[in-house]
Parts: sequence; structure tokens; C-alpha cells
Amino acid sequence: MDLQSYISRPAYLTKVVPFINKPVIKVFTGQRRSGKSYLLLQTIDYIRKNYPDSNSIYINKELPDFNFIKDDETLWSFIKSQHQEGKKAFVFIDEIQEIFLFEKSLRGLLAAGDYDIYCTGSNATMLSGELATLLSGRYIEINVHTLSFSEFLRFHQLDKSVSSLTKYMVQGGMPFLVHLEDNDLVRQEYLRNVLNTILYKDIVQRFNVRNFTFLHNLMVYVADNTGSLLSANRINEYLKSQKLNVSTVTILDYLHFLESSYLVHRLKRYDINGHKIFEINDKYYFEDLGLRHTLRPYNPKETNKYIENLVFKHLLNNEYQVFVGKLGDREIDFIGWKGDSVIYIQVALSVSEPKTFEREFGNLLLIRDNHPKYVVTLDEYATGNHEGIKHLNLRDFLMMEL
Repeated sequence: MDLQSYISRPAYLTKVVPFINKPVIKVFTGQRRSGKSYLLLQTIDYIRKNYPDSNSIYINKELPDFNFIKDDETLWSFIKSQHQEGKKAFVFIDEIQEIFLFEKSLRGLLAAGDYDIYCTGSNATMLSGELATLLSGRYIEINVHTLSFSEFLRFHQLDKSVSSLTKYMVQGGMPFLVHLEDNDLVRQEYLRNVLNTILYKDIVQRFNVRNFTFLHNLMVYVADNTGSLLSANRINEYLKSQKLNVSTVTILDYLHFLESSYLVHRLKRYDINGHKIFEINDKYYFEDLGLRHTLRPYNPKETNKYIENLVFKHLLNNEYQVFVGKLGDREIDFIGWKGDSVIYIQVALSVSEPKTFEREFGNLLLIRDNHPKYVVTLDEYATGNHEGIKHLNLRDFLMMEL
């Protein structure tokens, strides 16, 4: 197999290296076209350099060459046929969820001891269901996200300017865009095709979705209400106002489908004083703003939604578990947890107005602990510190390693 050229993403390779040649399956998960395949190639390249006497077996289910591998039996037969006696076999499978009962073969290969296994998947139910059931404790998951702001600047060879941030906010961080001409129509056509692929392969086919019109309308509704509190009942009321009748159960199912494809992320609310998680009224943010804009075109008047989405994505990129905070009748935009680390963040277009300043900083001042607290805005002068709360410009925040 000849390796394709790629732009490296060293932060992800760093996560993989400690598990290379260890008896656990390495699973790259994330939205389709987020760069999982190239990270698989990056891993192959690293292994070839560091394990020159090994045998690499590569399967890409998006290529017609591998259409014959349909289930666990054909997967097992092919891998066994490619194994070279006396050599450690490194197995790489791209889009493994396309193979029926794949988990049975993976369990057998892992038990055999001669195989080190890496695979990618574009649907979260792969881990919550099939893989988790048979391979509990025998795999590690590496979440792959679309480009962070710092990666976006490096991929597109841009400086950390206002115009670069706007470009990132408009076109999003899909890695393949770097290979396309700098043309809005070309980018939009590519993003539409990616969105359609996600819809049909990762949602419609996988979950046997029958009401495609409602699925699309639901996505548009989530795009319109990015960062707003949503519930199935609220969506149901909206649909009734549009003369549409869809059950609450169906709404919840379809929201789950969107989340399972990694197209959107759901944030639950956490009561800071009561230390409990609420089960209703969640917020939804997109994995990639470029894909969001294929549903609802970029509108500068909605910049507040976009900067919230970017702050949320930066927390994800830094491996935080993220919640919306509730403090009495006040709201904290984001609480991030990573091990023992906690971070609180308020987001606003600007805090130049005294009323806005008081609201954003005042909410955080009510939290009586010593964990880091930030107010993130587009204010160019945002470099100060107010009673221990840091005020940062969005560009600076997105470049931080948290």
C-alpha cells in the first residue's frame, strides 16, 4: 500500500503512540470527513518507520476494492490471508461500521495475539452498542474533531488575524478544504456533499430513517437555534405551529441520530449549587460551522451563536467534558471538566457596555471556588483581569492549550 500525502496532526498521533503494539484496539471516532482516514495514514507511516519488519494490512471500506468484505467472516478471511508468518501484523480498517458484525472478527484477532488493530468509525452507536458489548475494556477511543483554530491557521498558512478568524468562522474546519481552490461556491458544494453523505450513510441507512423531510427540517431547526435551550416538547410545539404532527418520541430519536453521527453535540445543564444534571432543556452545537452554514447561511448578525460554538469546540478539542451551568436563575455558558480540572466560561460579543460587563463577570463571581474563569469576547482590548476572572479575545482563547 502506497501512502497518500497528508498534513500531519501531531496532537492526535501523540495520543496514539503510547498504545502502539499494545493489546487494545485503537478506534478513531468522529464526524465523517473530519480527518480520521488521514490520521490512520499518519499512524501507518509512524509504524512503518518504527517497526520496519512488520506487516501492514489496510482495508478502506470507502474504496470499491474492498466491497467484497461485507461481514465478520469475509473480514476474518481476508486478514488471515494477508498475514505473513513470523511478522507482527498491524491491521488498519477505515470506516469499520460498514462491515456487518465486525466486532466478532476484531475480538478473534485480538485474542490471537499476532495483530495490532486500528480502525475508524463515523457513528457513536458503534461504541455504545456493538463494540462495547464484545470488547469491553479491550479498546481505546480517540475522538477526532475538525480542525481547531490553530490547526486551521497551519493548514491554510494564515496568521492569527481578525480576517483569519472570520474565515474560520465562515468556512469551518473541514481538513479537505485546504485542497480546494479559494472559491466560496466550490467550498459550499463540497460541504453540501459531505452533509448529504452523513445524512444518508450515517443516519438514514444506519437507523432506517423513513421521514427524511422531518430529519432535514429538524437539522435546520437546530441550526437556527444553535446554543439555545431546546426540548422535545418545545420542538413539538413549534412543529404544531407549522401544521406538522410528529411525536415527542420521534423527535428524541431523530435528535439522537444527529448526535450519533457526530454532526451535532448535545450539552446538558449542570446545577452548580445542587451538583446535579438536568434531564431536559439541552443545548446543541455543531461539530463544524461550515456544515452548519449549509443548513442556514452565515449571517454576521448571528455572530454570537458562532463564537459560542467555537468556544465549545475548543473545549472539546482540549478533551473537556462540557456542560451548561445553572446557578440559581443565572446561567454559565460553559463548564468544562477534565479529570480534576474545572473551567468556567462566559461568552459575549463585547463587554464594552456596563450592563453586559456586569452580567458576564457577575455570573462568574457568584461561583465560590478557585477554578479558572474566563470571559471570552471579540473585544480587541480583551487582555485584562477582573477580580481573578480573565478577559480574553476569542482569537487568543482559541490558541490556548487548556
